[in-house]
Amino acid sequence: MRTRDPETKRRLLLEAALEEFSAFGVAGARVDRLAKRAGISAGLVYSFYENKDGLFDAVFDLIVEQTVSAVPIDADDLGLYAGSLCDAGLAHPEVLRFVAWYQLERGDTAARRASTTAAMAEKVASIEQAQKRGVVTDRMGATEILALVLALANMWQLREPEFLDLVEPDSRRAVVVEAVRRLTAP
Repeated sequence: MRTRDPETKRRLLLEAALEEFSAFGVAGARVDRLAKRAGISAGLVYSFYENKDGLFDAVFDLIVEQTVSAVPIDADDLGLYAGSLCDAGLAHPEVLRFVAWYQLERGDTAARRASTTAAMAEKVASIEQAQKRGVVTDRMGATEILALVLALANMWQLREPEFLDLVEPDSRRAVVVEAVRRLTAP
């Protein structure tokens, strides 16, 4: 007897959608292909999400939620935080490919989703508190510091080989950690 487990099917769908969207973006993704990856019917996709765009947005929100959960900010050691983000990006390159597609296909709206806005606000508040305690520099605002930390943490992702050749793979994380620590030191 077959049992219904909608949450497992939704999880499998989101995992398959991440693979599909990271490879093809929303415009190139095919619902039948991602449904097959998830082991569900294409029609079932539409019982969970109104359309492909809705599924694309749901994957983005899930990535934000999982990243915030898996790599919580440590404003007392932003270098270590950046190193952990770097590790996550290297372990899951499909996530950063998806985010690149999301930014390309959603443009300015990509930065204005509720999931992103809330996550960024919490990180900025954490950095502001660290600044007040004197642990993080106040030469820049917390928002600028966060932007720089995120840029440095992801600097090795989605890059051309000539850029990657500048620093040995085994040293890249250490470079990020040290750069962020120096940048944010009081």
